[in-house]
Amino acid sequence: MVRPVSVLSIATAVPPHVVEQAEVARIAPAVFSGMFERHPCIGDVFVHAGIERRNMARPIEWLIAPHDWSDRTEAYLDVAGALFLAAAREALARAGLEAGAVDTVVTVSSTGIATPSLDARLARALGLRADVARVPVFGLGCAGGVTGLGLAARLARGAPGKIVLMVAVELCTLAVRFDRGNKTDVVAAALFADGAAAAVLRADEHNSGVVRLGHGAEHMWPDTLDIMGWTVDPVGFGVVLSPGLPRFLEERLAEPARAFVDRLDCPAKPHFICHLGSGKVLAAIETALDLPADTLASERAVLRQHGNMSSPSVLFVLDHALARGITGPAVLAALGPGFTASFLGAELGQGSGRESGRESGNG
Repeated sequence: MVRPVSVLSIATAVPPHVVEQAEVARIAPAVFSGMFERHPCIGDVFVHAGIERRNMARPIEWLIAPHDWSDRTEAYLDVAGALFLAAAREALARAGLEAGAVDTVVTVSSTGIATPSLDARLARALGLRADVARVPVFGLGCAGGVTGLGLAARLARGAPGKIVLMVAVELCTLAVRFDRGNKTDVVAAALFADGAAAAVLRADEHNSGVVRLGHGAEHMWPDTLDIMGWTVDPVGFGVVLSPGLPRFLEERLAEPARAFVDRLDCPAKPHFICHLGSGKVLAAIETALDLPADTLASERAVLRQHGNMSSPSVLFVLDHALARGITGPAVLAALGPGFTASFLGAELGQGSGRESGRESGNG
């Protein structure tokens, strides 16, 4: 029997720079001129991405200008730090807790490098205790939201009554490259966005909070390292993203997903709360899981308003589903480098009140 863990609160945060997808589509042919000359239809990705607007770490003029590792890292530390604080403070406030009550902080981020890690850099500003346990997690990509939440739940489960703060923060737009001239970078420019999300967890017997978390699992397919990830060069990270991902999911996702659902032993068919990826990825997930078309309504709503923020996205979707009044058994699911599917069992709508909702900015 897995001891349930309560999610006491959820909070999200986005940077202040908002860009309309139509504006990005207008600029793209000039920025990626060679690619658009060779592939005139590539601009369709902006139309079919399912995105209306996104929030970005820096103004779009900054993003399309030349920058090296130093510039990108400075921007990452500045904006990721501000988003971390905004999401963490709001999540703690909604849980009715001070930062000094936090016993463990799990920080998930794969879009920048910080040593000391973000949690150490921001400990004083947030008000964390000197003896807080810090667990920075790098390299999980889009799967980091579910895997990180599952890790936080295991840590809470191992220390009943202790408070675990989980923060996922990503600045995906800092990895959009305009110097390589390939299709993957055009796709990244059409999808990537920035944001953060935080959750406060505790294992207890009070059935409190807005969500109860059960056990989690991961499934890594062999020989799939080329599907998703980063390359690294003197300019910065470079996106690795296989165009065959939707077809891969249609053909391969069902087996591990069904195996996980069978382990849950749910009395009712669970809701799926998924990382949103892209419009094509969501359609592929629905096909793989034999879900009616447009079942993933919260995923599409978050994608439309926020784009693909990588690891925080699934918490944005969870928050949106709770706001819609979705209750009952659920499976949180996300996909990331490896290539890996991450699953986490949950029960939505626990507790007497919903402590999630408003979205914070970073300034």
